[in-house]
Amino acid sequence: MKAYFIQLFNYDHYANLLIAEAIKKAGNPEKPVKLTTHLLAAQQIWLNRCKGELTIGGAWPDWKADTFEQIINDNHRAWINLLDYSDADDFGKMISYKSLNGDSHENKLSDILTHLINHGTHHRAQAGQHLKLAGADLPNTDYIFYIWEQLK
Repeated sequence: MKAYFIQLFNYDHYANLLIAEAIKKAGNPEKPVKLTTHLLAAQQIWLNRCKGELTIGGAWPDWKADTFEQIINDNHRAWINLLDYSDADDFGKMISYKSLNGDSHENKLSDILTHLINHGTHHRAQAGQHLKLAGADLPNTDYIFYIWEQLK
């Protein structure tokens, strides 16, 4: 399971860098910037929850697109570090946390990881739609395309 999630987070890193570059090339349109900011902030919020740390900041910070590459790389490094130090049993362990509105929840680590990857795909697609409407050329961020690229 560890190798599987590392592969998914490597894909997520790749796709996030592609969409960040497309945003930059399109002149940083507001809606794709906001969606990508949310995607990246959510990665940090969930990482803190998984590590049992307090969440500082909200889910929609006011970050600029020129910070995305560094944040994407930092987030990826932090998630891979967490995964590298996880044992097989850790993926079934329950993570207790509070939502941003203070409600208590508990989910398995594997479910949180799956949610986070799906959350990123969802918001990249939204950002891509807005970029397309703005006339931008979109990169191929499909998972299978990423796999094909890795096999070359």
